[in-house]
Amino acid sequence: MVKQMIWTRRVWQGLGTVALAIAFTTACTEMPNGNNPPPVVNEQPPVDNNNPPPDGEDPTDNNPDSNPGETTPQPTVYWLKDEGDRLALAPVEVTPTAETPTGQLESLFTQLLTETPGDSLSSTIPPGTELLSLIIQGDGIVVNLSEEFQFGGGSASMIGRVAQVLYTATSLDPTAAVWFQIEGEPLEVLGGEGLEIAQPMTRDIFTTDFDL
Repeated sequence: MVKQMIWTRRVWQGLGTVALAIAFTTACTEMPNGNNPPPVVNEQPPVDNNNPPPDGEDPTDNNPDSNPGETTPQPTVYWLKDEGDRLALAPVEVTPTAETPTGQLESLFTQLLTETPGDSLSSTIPPGTELLSLIIQGDGIVVNLSEEFQFGGGSASMIGRVAQVLYTATSLDPTAAVWFQIEGEPLEVLGGEGLEIAQPMTRDIFTTDFDL
């Protein structure tokens, strides 16, 4: 009887020790509550320090150049070239000598009206023709030439000189319109051949109305 009582006491002592251990473990474990929110996961991709973006480049800018092959029109003087049965325009690019578009075009006309073109090139603009004024305005370019421009040569010569003036004047803006003037008056008919000049004239109009 005494042995049974001793064995029962030891069993209860063992159970008490286990209960104390469980309570201690529970007390030491941090339970989530309103003051301890769960950690925030950073979903941003890691930065590759081995391949940083070039200086000045925004890594978020994914828009490529919209016009990668676009070129800026260059100042150009247009001469003529004899191709046997017809004349053809021969463009010669010129290094700009002025900062403003008006200054650049005036410089081109100085060459066109006073200089002799290179080998195999020619001009049908009569000698002595002068540029009296050149005005770039919102709706086009006004080219005012001296009276010599309208004298001499047949229809092919007339068409050639109109093309030279038109294309040289629009070398900085191929879509621009050009008003032709002689001594300040609109040029509507050129020479004895009665070559009608559209006012204003564009490159598209020229290629529709004339054939070099």
